[in-house]
Parts: sequence; C-alpha cells; structure tokens
Amino acid sequence: MTAQDFVNALYQNAGIAQGAGANRTAALNELGSSPADNTARAHALRLVAEDPMMVQQEFNKAFVLMEYFGYLQRNPNDAPDGNWNGYNFWLGKLNQFNGNFIQAEMVKAFLSSDEYRHRFGS
Repeated sequence: MTAQDFVNALYQNAGIAQGAGANRTAALNELGSSPADNTARAHALRLVAEDPMMVQQEFNKAFVLMEYFGYLQRNPNDAPDGNWNGYNFWLGKLNQFNGNFIQAEMVKAFLSSDEYRHRFGS
C-alpha cells in the first residue's frame, strides 16, 4: 500500500473528508518513502486522529450522547424512541451549526422536551 493509499484509508475509516489540511500533509510526509514502517504508520494514524475535523466530529457525537444521558437519563435508542432517529436528528442539527450548541439550542430543546418535563415534573 502506498503512503497516499494508507492515509486515504485512514481518513475514509475515520469518516471525514480527505481535505488538503495540514494533518493530512503531515501524515503523508511522515510515511515518506517507507509506507511499510510501523512507527511511521503509527505517527500517521495519530495525525489523522488529531485532525481538527475528526476532533469536532467526535466531540459532537459525545455532546449529543451527553444530552441524552444528562437530561433524559437514558440511552438514545431506549424507549420511547426505540431507534437512533432522535440522536441522529440532534447530531445533524449540531453539525449544521458547526458544533455550536448554543446556536443549535441543544440544551434549551432538551429542557423543554415533553419527555424531560414529564419525567422530572417541571
């Protein structure tokens, strides 16, 4: 596997766009002419994991999950949902606002939800 193929596979598995960012360039440079070097591969993997797009993507997923655990005190796919539709909706909304939970009105929406108000008597 070439250095470019390896880095492309890392970005594809991470589920983020393969832009021409600094981390992508650094990962390619890390592998240089020896893409089979395990140490270089480990460094390239770390660079992909630390890519700002990856960090934001994982932060958003964790934030929405925290909203469910903290405010509704349940897993996103537990009743009354029984699926991931609500979680995916809120994740999409947070992504739409580039991770800005204030503009996305995330906390406000969870606090004013029927489920929260009925469960906690507010």
